[in-house]
Amino acid sequence: MNYELHPEAELELLDAAARYESEIPGLGERFADEVERVVELLLERPELGARVAGEIRHLVLHRFPFSVIYFVARDLLYILAVAHSSRGPGYWASRVGR
Repeated sequence: MNYELHPEAELELLDAAARYESEIPGLGERFADEVERVVELLLERPELGARVAGEIRHLVLHRFPFSVIYFVARDLLYILAVAHSSRGPGYWASRVGR
């Protein structure tokens, strides 16, 4: 299985990593590594995440207040958002179908 990030999800990942890195050197890299770990886990076991709406699921990161919001279509894990827990639920819904 392959994966793809929605362009806005990629920006969320990069922005959060840069913010963490500016606060504590190395923390941005640890954040990016944690997102990568979760993606690798989901590639092996996409059913791990809890359902959010229909086939859309989320999995919470360890040590960071973020979730990976995703769905699987055929052999593609599509990441809709790298969502901070303070964001309103479903803010990423407009990304579905784009």
